[in-house]
Amino acid sequence: MARRADTRALRDFYAAFPDNPEAAIGDTPLVAIDLETSGLDPRQHGILSVGLVPFTLDGIAVARRRHWILRPPRGFSGESVAYHHITHSEVEQAPDLADVLPEILAELQGRLPVVHYHPVERRFLDRAVRERTGSVFRFPLIDTMEIEAKRHRRRWRLRLRRLLRRSPASIRLNDSRIRYGLPPYEGHQAVLDAIGTAELLQAQIQHHYSRSTPVGQLWV
Repeated sequence: MARRADTRALRDFYAAFPDNPEAAIGDTPLVAIDLETSGLDPRQHGILSVGLVPFTLDGIAVARRRHWILRPPRGFSGESVAYHHITHSEVEQAPDLADVLPEILAELQGRLPVVHYHPVERRFLDRAVRERTGSVFRFPLIDTMEIEAKRHRRRWRLRLRRLLRRSPASIRLNDSRIRYGLPPYEGHQAVLDAIGTAELLQAQIQHHYSRSTPVGQLWV
């Protein structure tokens, strides 16, 4: 059974959310967030760690990055812990999400979240927050993988690659970064993946959009 969390921070988060779809991406405070989980099904698995970093198109506040290791209520395997560069003892001693949810929401407050592959963050956060507050946790966010998919998984591009006998372009985080000349990160560590996602969005906007692009054209 998941522990209950204070809902005041949740109300503050929604009250400050930057939900104007016409706002320019260049004027919008952003926060990159990454979850590492014990599996892919939020009904059976849980969140092992949360990493985030605030940023704008002008810079990334690396000194303000945050990283939380969590103990999921439905248990975890040693393999899933090691995969995410976390030790078993760290998870055993970690708090439940309910204990740190106000901290996480305070870091997200007033910023538009950015992720790479939104189904993970959206489904796991929604279920985890609902279990602890009774409230649905849904909001717009920008998905850097979705931006890459629109450019590299269009039907005509896939047909051309098949004609040339080439595999579809990978839209995983590191492969996407390399296309923009960004260095690879060691994956599956939440805060490093969050920083990598922030850098990727900056590059995507520079190459394919502009600072005046409305956020509503980018979010999902």
